[in-house]
Amino acid sequence: MPPQERHRTDRIGWLRAAVLGANDGIVSTASLILGVAAAGATSHDILVAGIAGMVAGAMSMAAGEYVSVSSQSDTEQADISLEGIELATDPSGELAELTMIYEKRGLNPLLAKQVAEQLTAHGALVAHARDELGISDSFRARPVQAAFASAGTFAVGAALPLLTVVLAPEGYLVPSVAGSSLLFLALLGGLAAFTGGANATKGAVRVTVWGALAMALTAGVGAVFGAGM
Repeated sequence: MPPQERHRTDRIGWLRAAVLGANDGIVSTASLILGVAAAGATSHDILVAGIAGMVAGAMSMAAGEYVSVSSQSDTEQADISLEGIELATDPSGELAELTMIYEKRGLNPLLAKQVAEQLTAHGALVAHARDELGISDSFRARPVQAAFASAGTFAVGAALPLLTVVLAPEGYLVPSVAGSSLLFLALLGGLAAFTGGANATKGAVRVTVWGALAMALTAGVGAVFGAGM
């Protein structure tokens, strides 16, 4: 038996939601903490704001992912249902359509027809969903999975700068939160890229640069408005 190849496409759904959640958790919470700190708030107020931001952000991520991915899932289901109706009302036309798809992919007409006939006999709707609509199990929308993954990873990401607030020495809160958050972002970006089979360095740099920009802008807003109050 030949060795089974290991591909990474089956990780795309959960990996996207998990990375997005953790990245947002670190960036938004760290930015909020730095903005409030730049405005001159006490350590207690900073911690309360950070915790509130973590809870609100996790719920927002869960709701946003669920609604977004549910819309995608609804569209997929509608397309599959329509395809099922077409298969029931015009099986010969759908067979010809599937045959044409395989011809365009490089099969000669006779072989394309044989492949279409065999796949239709084995599972017509599955074949059309995959090869005509581009819908497969690896890429199917899973709203609940995406919602839990986003909320959970957001909370984990947000907990990192919050922990830094608790552990940071007096007077070093801002550099501690900024430095540790950028480190966390670099590790997250590199790990996500590595898990997906991409370049880890590129992933780390990309996430870190955008995170640094977000924290700098938020800290600037806090300093400007805090000074005027």
